[in-house]
Amino acid sequence: MRNGVPAEQPKVSVIMPVRDGERWVAEAIRSVRDQTFAGFELLVIDDGSTDATPAILAQVAATDPRVIVLRQPRDGLVAGLNRGLATARAALIARLDADDIALPDRLAQQVDYMQRHPDVVLLGGWATIIDENGRQKGRDMRPSPQALRSTLMKKSPFIHPTVMFRAEAARRVGGYHAAFEAGEDYDFWLRLADIGEVAILPELLICYREHGGSVTRTRQLRQIYSARLAKLAAAARQAGRPDPSTALSAPPDWHDPAPGPFERDSSRLFRMLELADPTVAATIPASAVDLDAITSQLRTLTAGERKFAQAAVLNLLRRGGLPVPHTTLWRLLLRLGPVKAAKLLLGDK
Repeated sequence: MRNGVPAEQPKVSVIMPVRDGERWVAEAIRSVRDQTFAGFELLVIDDGSTDATPAILAQVAATDPRVIVLRQPRDGLVAGLNRGLATARAALIARLDADDIALPDRLAQQVDYMQRHPDVVLLGGWATIIDENGRQKGRDMRPSPQALRSTLMKKSPFIHPTVMFRAEAARRVGGYHAAFEAGEDYDFWLRLADIGEVAILPELLICYREHGGSVTRTRQLRQIYSARLAKLAAAARQAGRPDPSTALSAPPDWHDPAPGPFERDSSRLFRMLELADPTVAATIPASAVDLDAITSQLRTLTAGERKFAQAAVLNLLRRGGLPVPHTTLWRLLLRLGPVKAAKLLLGDK
């Protein structure tokens, strides 16, 4: 109820977390308000913004009862997503980031598809890449809608701000899990796929903004670490075993001297992948260099993990002074990929 008048039940709840998003949040909200499909509510979760974002949100909410602002201290993205999920009134939930733009027919197309395919619990789409000024960068993200389940067990084929999913299914699997920091979406997709069908609508649904707030090397490493754990958990569930990730209440620290059995091997591997940072590689004690952590996992390394491993071994080669023969490091570097090894040695990272 708003202003004493019962609010109409929305068919779609759009969830948009934001923190200090004054530059683009008004445009993102406008793209939702201008949808050809009108039966929505927009839940904007303000994660402790200290810029002009709160004032922008208050002004919009005062003029459009479909826009509902939820405020929280700086609890982070997962907390904001789960708060939006808990508050949402609609049976369908759509995501949009506060720096992206929904194309006018985005909701209409996805609602139509979900109505015609009641077995689908998660629906993605395509995105056009734009720069920070809204100019197209000449390319699109068009993940293949084919063989989604096999692809999903290797990597995420979904662009998070394009997805629509069923609220009942999302709540049944427990929403987003904080333990999978930077990879919480991938873990969520895998759990949704446990209980229903997944699909990608081969249509451009949003403009996805790439801008100066680039992902750091540390966050990239955390993202692929979380992805590895999410895949291991999914494999256990599919084999009929208990989900080993339920013991995790927070993102694991791969430096933990007493890791749990679920994350032990992955943590050992990622302590070595962290050496892709030259500063870390230069300061690690020689006794902590554990090449077997990489070689024992060589067959299972993803492209992202392999890239970090190559850079880590190259940094060890450049450092020198280790009780590891250079020939051993060379052999490992070549096993990780001879072409990439040559590029790294030439300084082409």
